Amino acid sequence: MIYQALARKWRPKNFKEVVGQKYIIQAISNSLKLNRIHHAWILYGTRGIGKTTIARILAKCLNCKKKITSIPCQKCDSCQEIDKNFNPDLIEIDAASKTKVEDIKELLDNAKYPPIKERFKIYLIDEIHMLSRYSFNALLKTLEEPPAHVKFILATTNIEKLPKTILSRCIKLNLQTIKKKKILKKIQYILKQEKILFEKKTLELIATAADGSMRDALSLIEQIVSIGNGKIKIDHVKKMLGTFKYENFIFLLISLFKKDVRKIMNTTEKILSLDVEPEKILIEILRLLHYLYIKKISTIEWKSNTYNQQQKKILNNIVKENKFSQIKNYYSIILNGRKNIQYAPSKKLGMELTLLQILDSK
Repeated sequence: MIYQALARKWRPKNFKEVVGQKYIIQAISNSLKLNRIHHAWILYGTRGIGKTTIARILAKCLNCKKKITSIPCQKCDSCQEIDKNFNPDLIEIDAASKTKVEDIKELLDNAKYPPIKERFKIYLIDEIHMLSRYSFNALLKTLEEPPAHVKFILATTNIEKLPKTILSRCIKLNLQTIKKKKILKKIQYILKQEKILFEKKTLELIATAADGSMRDALSLIEQIVSIGNGKIKIDHVKKMLGTFKYENFIFLLISLFKKDVRKIMNTTEKILSLDVEPEKILIEILRLLHYLYIKKISTIEWKSNTYNQQQKKILNNIVKENKFSQIKNYYSIILNGRKNIQYAPSKKLGMELTLLQILDSK
């Protein structure tokens, strides 16, 4: 039997199975129930949160043999062919590899012909922001007045790169990053169904590292299961995610507040030796500063399980010993450094110089 990656195997087949996009699903479902079906949608948001998945489910809703519905039957030829990705009237295009105006013109020439077997001919254009300016111009007229049998579903991670002329012709649906709690619940369910043994503490780390992306969470699980020979163990997760001895990050934070150059450099080298990416160091320092920031301005009890009691005690002492303006300034410096790290000669140098900029701050 051919192995299928978890992200593909557990891809939602109906709106009920989609995790974390309640209001988007509700908006689409209401449109379908009321038969107020627009000719073009844009699904946008970060990677791995369900844009393409929702687009395919929407295609099934529109072309289900039963009727136009928010709950596709999953049994008819149309639903099954869309699931298997060989329905002739669902045309999926990767705009990253079809950027030329000739590609779009060919697509539009075919749009005027009726569907081969379905109710609608549906064009799903992924990463549409990658199209060239001339391709966008070629698309405009058809997008504004498409044939009655044509629907466009566009997906992008960078909606700000789309021309306003394109945006104004579409229904815009902003998908949110998925909450850690929902990712945690879903991956726990999947692992039980897959009969993969796991230590409970590992799932919290995986859900945090996924950073709002269900696909990233499942990809991480694939890697960790391979390392652990079919099991998910805490040591393997920590090693792979670079979370060995979180105290190292706290010690680095203390060194930053003390402006101790030698300790800053030694600690970063120690963390890097644990296979932690340079950008990850900046991210973890930002997380710590976020904790300090909240504690400094609020009396709200911190409920995160990221830090143990001993770590929280150390962090609370840092809060007492330092001014709010200093914490705020450090956060801004490191946030800007993370944004610009891609322009440094190397990420390691970018990370080090970002941390050393703190020495010049007040």
